[in-house]
Amino acid sequence: MRWALVKVCLAVTAMVVIAFAVPLGLVIREMASDRAFSDAERQAGTIAPTLSITTDREELTRAVLSTEPGDRGHLAVHVPAPDRARSEDTDAEGAADGPLDIGTRRAAPEDVETVRKAGRASITEVTGGFALLQPTALSTGEIAVVEVFVPEGEVSNGVATAWLMLAGVGFALIVGSVAVADRLGVRMVQPAQRLAGAAQDLGEGRLGTRVPEEGPTELRSAAVAFNSMADQVVQLLAHERELAADLSHRLRTPLTVLRLNAASLGEGPAAEQTRAAVEQLEHEVDTIIRTAREQAQTQGGQAEAGCDVSEVIRERMGFWSALAEDEGREVRLAGVDRTARIPVARPELAAALDALLGNVFRHTPEGTAFAVDVHHSGDAVIVLVSDAGPGIDDPEAALARGASGRAGARGSVGSTGLGLDIVRRVAESTGGDLRIGRSVLGGTEVRIWIGLHGDRPERGRRGHGRRVGRRVGRQRREQNRPAAESPH
Repeated sequence: MRWALVKVCLAVTAMVVIAFAVPLGLVIREMASDRAFSDAERQAGTIAPTLSITTDREELTRAVLSTEPGDRGHLAVHVPAPDRARSEDTDAEGAADGPLDIGTRRAAPEDVETVRKAGRASITEVTGGFALLQPTALSTGEIAVVEVFVPEGEVSNGVATAWLMLAGVGFALIVGSVAVADRLGVRMVQPAQRLAGAAQDLGEGRLGTRVPEEGPTELRSAAVAFNSMADQVVQLLAHERELAADLSHRLRTPLTVLRLNAASLGEGPAAEQTRAAVEQLEHEVDTIIRTAREQAQTQGGQAEAGCDVSEVIRERMGFWSALAEDEGREVRLAGVDRTARIPVARPELAAALDALLGNVFRHTPEGTAFAVDVHHSGDAVIVLVSDAGPGIDDPEAALARGASGRAGARGSVGSTGLGLDIVRRVAESTGGDLRIGRSVLGGTEVRIWIGLHGDRPERGRRGHGRRVGRRVGRQRREQNRPAAESPH
């Protein structure tokens, strides 16, 4: 499209230049010729006063040589033989006895005679140029002919220079028009190319692709429409992911209840089938969560602005409190009265908390107390999920990717191993980490370190995080010492 526009502009400009330059060049040539012959007529007129007074050879010779063209040999005078009868009547003094030819003759005699008889000036072509033949009346009544030689160079004087200038101007116009057409083509083609590239990128799944809204009006409108369409696609996909996550969150609590109820059915084929069905359903829910998270990571990193960790914890604890009340579990919250925004999307944090709380309900006996604490450190937020259950014998194995979420826990029935992996990814996405230790309640304590700046902390900062964790542990031991000393 760009080169087609350049070619069209080149053709049109060339036609315009030719249409104007060729006639203008011809006009310049005619003007140069007219100027040369007008000068010749003026030069021929300078000898006319002398011819009107005398036809004496010596006088005429001096008069011819005194002129600038005569001095160069470009002026000649042709005086005819006098009419004897008229000469006697007039008794013209100094009349020539025969024809006189003064100067260098270049015109043919018949051309001179034709001008004399016609009485009109004429231009005839001679060797090396042109000859202007100008008739002039003598005092005797005869007609003399003044010949002025005009060289070829004077007739075309300045024409070559003018044509070169016209050619230069025409070439400059063509080059300028091509440059302008090229710029216009770029202005039109580049937005179209960007729009096509963005459409291809969007089709390949890069949802963050947008098009600058620039260029001609039509392309700007197309860019606006494309960006609006891309935003709607992102919103639809985000809504789909949120819906999947919300459905999975809603299913976790009844699934936990079903698992607990299935565990109390005793032995028998029906009980085993029920427990297998519950495990399969739980596996499907975990698959939905995993798929939603993988899609969120694959589809261009459309990160949300973050969330308030205290608000999310209060909301999820309100969700799980009904089941805790049914099982007689004591629940304690701490540090959630203060706003703490973290660079984690709300659905991701909610999924991580549901995974940890689900582990508590799944892997500890009914009536086991648990607590969720939030602590603020300058560049991080620490979330502690503790329980008074049997604890985990091998925390390192539990943190291994793909291992059971509560591997090694006494009385554990196992899980898909997805829960702690979800929590770890949430922490590591902010530059933090996930650790498992012994809680002051006597059971397991899962500590989530969430960085506030999204950068992986340096070694010194990690040491600072461990010191903060130890200080938080000491504070919790002071607060819960009676509970820690009581038998489980």
